[in-house]
Amino acid sequence: MFHDKETFKKAYLERLISMHGKGLEETTPADQYYTLGMMVREYVSRNWIATNNQYQVKDTKQVYYLSLEFLLGKLLKSYLINLNIRTVCEEGFQELGLDLEKIEAEEPDAGLGNGGLGRLAADFLDSMAALHYPGHGMGIRYRYGLFEQKIIDGYQVEIPDYWLREGNVWEVRKSDKTVEVRFGGEVITKEMGDTLSFDHVKYEPVLAVPYDMPVIGYHNKTVNSLRLWNAESAIKDYDFDHMHNRHYHQMIEYKKSTESISEFLYPDDSTFDGKRLRLKQQYFLVSASLQTILARYKRQHEDIAHMPEKIAIHTNDTHPVLAIPELMRLLMDQEGLGWEEAWDITTKTISYTNHTILSEALECWAIEVMAPLLPRIFMIIEEINERYCQKLWDQYPGEWEKIRRMAIISDGYVRMAPLAIIGCHSVNGVSALHSTILVEDLMKEFYEEEPDKFNNKTNGITHRRWLIGANPGLTNVITDVIGAGWKSSPSQLKRLISYKNDAALQQSVAKVKLENKEKLAALIWRDYGIKVDTSSIFDVHIKRIHAYKRQLLNVFHIMNLYKRVKENPDISITPRTFIFGGKAAPGYHLAKSIVKLIHTIAEVINHDPSIRDQIKVVFIRNYGVSHAESIIPAADVSEQISTASKEASGTGNMKFMMNGALTIGTLDGANIEIAQKVGDDHIFLFGLRPDEVLDYYQHGGYHARDMYNRDKRIRVILDQLMNGTFVKEDVDFKSIYYSLIDYDEYFVLKDFPSYVDAQQTVEQSYQHTASWYEKSIVNIAHSGAFSSDQTISRYAKEIWDLEPLRVQ
Repeated sequence: MFHDKETFKKAYLERLISMHGKGLEETTPADQYYTLGMMVREYVSRNWIATNNQYQVKDTKQVYYLSLEFLLGKLLKSYLINLNIRTVCEEGFQELGLDLEKIEAEEPDAGLGNGGLGRLAADFLDSMAALHYPGHGMGIRYRYGLFEQKIIDGYQVEIPDYWLREGNVWEVRKSDKTVEVRFGGEVITKEMGDTLSFDHVKYEPVLAVPYDMPVIGYHNKTVNSLRLWNAESAIKDYDFDHMHNRHYHQMIEYKKSTESISEFLYPDDSTFDGKRLRLKQQYFLVSASLQTILARYKRQHEDIAHMPEKIAIHTNDTHPVLAIPELMRLLMDQEGLGWEEAWDITTKTISYTNHTILSEALECWAIEVMAPLLPRIFMIIEEINERYCQKLWDQYPGEWEKIRRMAIISDGYVRMAPLAIIGCHSVNGVSALHSTILVEDLMKEFYEEEPDKFNNKTNGITHRRWLIGANPGLTNVITDVIGAGWKSSPSQLKRLISYKNDAALQQSVAKVKLENKEKLAALIWRDYGIKVDTSSIFDVHIKRIHAYKRQLLNVFHIMNLYKRVKENPDISITPRTFIFGGKAAPGYHLAKSIVKLIHTIAEVINHDPSIRDQIKVVFIRNYGVSHAESIIPAADVSEQISTASKEASGTGNMKFMMNGALTIGTLDGANIEIAQKVGDDHIFLFGLRPDEVLDYYQHGGYHARDMYNRDKRIRVILDQLMNGTFVKEDVDFKSIYYSLIDYDEYFVLKDFPSYVDAQQTVEQSYQHTASWYEKSIVNIAHSGAFSSDQTISRYAKEIWDLEPLRVQ
C-alpha cells in the first residue's frame, strides 16, 4: 500500500472511511493521523513478527535495555523516514489536499521520559534496530508524563500531562504475557535437608500487563520491541459483587494503589509514601521484565547455566539495579540454583551505566522503606552485602571505615550504586571525563578491587532524528556535497572537512540556518507574541532547570549586557535572541525561582524601546523533544555551561553541533571530546577546569563574597535581584541571592568574568560570516563521531558480546 502514491492514496482513503465512517472532507487532523498511524503499524507487523521469529530460529544472543525513562518524542515522522516511505506519503497527501507535517504534528509526545537519560535510551533503541542488533527496551507505561509546564505570571505551574488521552496508536496490548509482581507480605524460611527454601506469603499481587511498541530499523527489515508495563489490579471485576461493604472499600484502595505504580513518571518522593511508590515502580519494572526474559530463555533452553551466553541485561542508571537481587531470587527460589551458581549467572548477565556523580542522584533507600515492601529482595541484598563485606574484611582486616564506605547497606540505607557495581560484570561512564572521575574519585575503591569492570562509553545521538528528521534542508545540502552514504554511515560526515572553506557550501549552510531561524521566529511570534530578529544571534539554552546547569550564569550575562546597552544608547552590538527552555522539578524551589527570574528579565528587556530590539529573551514553555527538533536547527550558539565535572556527558551539545551551532561551554562532560575533535578555534571554552573545581570542593579556598566585592558587574547584578530594578513587590529572588553570596556551590560568580569574555568572542566571531560558517561546517563534519550508532557498536562488542543479525 506504500509502493507508490496512487496505491497509497487509494488505501488511505479506504482506511479513513472504514475507521471513522466519514469522508475525507469531514475528518479532523487527528482522524487523519490515527489512520496513517494504523496503516504504518500494520505495514511493519510482518517484519516485526519475522524479526522475533528469526531471533528464535537463529538462537541469537539478545540484549534487554532496562530504563525507567524512554523519551521517544513523536514517532510517525521517524517511522516514515526509517521505512523510506515518507516521500510517497507526502506526495500522496499533497494530491489529497492534506499536509503531512500537520498530520505528524497531531501526535502527542510520549510522556515516558524527562531528560537526557530517557532520550539516550530512545536513541540507543533506534541505533540497535538500524545496526541489526537484537535489542529491546523495557520500561513503564506511564499514563501521565512528568508534567505539562504552564507559565502563569512568569511562574511555573504544573498540570498533569495525560499523553494517553486519545490512546497510543503504536502500542499493542499483550494480555496473554501478563506476569504477577509481589509486594509486602512476609517470607517463610524452611529447611529442606542441607538447603533452605523461601515462601513469600500474604503479599499484595500486582499484574504487569505488557504493551509492545515497534522499534523500526533504518532502511532494513529489523523491527525490535519496546515493552512497556502497565500496572493493574489482580482482582477480577466480578469479585467485587461478592464483597461485603467493608471489604469493598479496601478493594477500591488496593486498586488505586496498584494503578498508581504506572500512573506518574517520578512521583514526588518528599514523603514516605512517595518514596515507597518510587521504589515500587523500580521493582515493578525489573520483576516484570526479568520474569519475562527468563521465561523466554527457558522456552528454548533447558540449561539455565548458559543464560549469559544468550541474554544480556543492561541497567540504565541505578533505577533498574534491583534487577540484580531479582534475578538472584528467580534463579534460586524458582529455578532451584544454589547461591554461587546464581551469583555467577547474575554477574555475567547484568551490566550497568552510571549517569551522574551528583550525590542527590546516587540512589539510597532507607531500610524502613525497602524491607517491608520487598522482604525477599531485602534478604538477598543483605546476603550480598554480608558476603562482600566478609571478603573485604579478609583483605582489609580492621579497616572498618573502608568497609563502611564500600558496603551496600550502611547507616540504615541500601545504596544502589555499590549494589550495581558489585552485582554486574561491566560499569561504564558516559564521557571520558565522567569515567575518569568515577575511577579516580567516586568509585575509586571499587575500581581498585575490580579494575577490569570499568570502562567508558561516551554517549551518542541518532542522526536519523536529529539531522535527517529535524533538519531536512541541511540534510539535502550535505548530501549534495558528499553523497548519501553518510545517512547509513554517519562517520562519513567527516568528508565535509575538505569543503569547510568552500564559499558555496558556506552560503548554502547559512541559507538553511536562516530558513530554520525564520520558522522558529514565526513559531515564537505565534505562541508568545514576541518578534525576534532573524539576523540576530540565536543563543540557545535548553535543558532541565537546575543550579549546576547554570541558567543563572546565562541570565547574569544578559543582565550585564542589558545594562551596557541601556547605559550607552549609541553602542552597537550584534543583536541577540536568548532562547531558554526547560522544566524545574516541582519541589525544587531554587530552580522554579530561576524560571521566574528569566521571565521577569524578559518582561523588562522585551518591552524596553530604548535598546532598539538589540536584545530579546524568550522562554519556550513545556520544552520537550518536539520543541528541540524546531529549536536546535535554528540555533547559532549552543549553551553548554554546566559547572565543570558535574555534567556526566550531555547529548544536547552533540545535537547542536550536528546542526551547525557553535558551542560555548565549560570543560565538562562530552564538551571536552567535542573540543578535541573540532579544535579550540571552533568552540568557545571558558571557566574553571574540572580539576580546579574538584580541588575547591576538597580543599576549599573559594569565597563567593570576594567575587561580589571585587567585580563591580557581579555586585550590580546581585544587587538588582534585591533592589527593585527587576523585582516587583510580589516577587522575591532572595533565595537566588543568598544561594550565591553565601556559598555559590556551582561557581556561577567565579566563572562569570570568563563567561562574559567568551561571549564577547562569540559576538566578534559572528561578525565574520565566512569564518563563522567554516567553524559551523567543521562542527557538522565531526558530529558523526558522536552518533549513537558508534556508541551502540561499542556496547555490543565490548559489554554485551552481541552480534548483528540481518532480518531477511
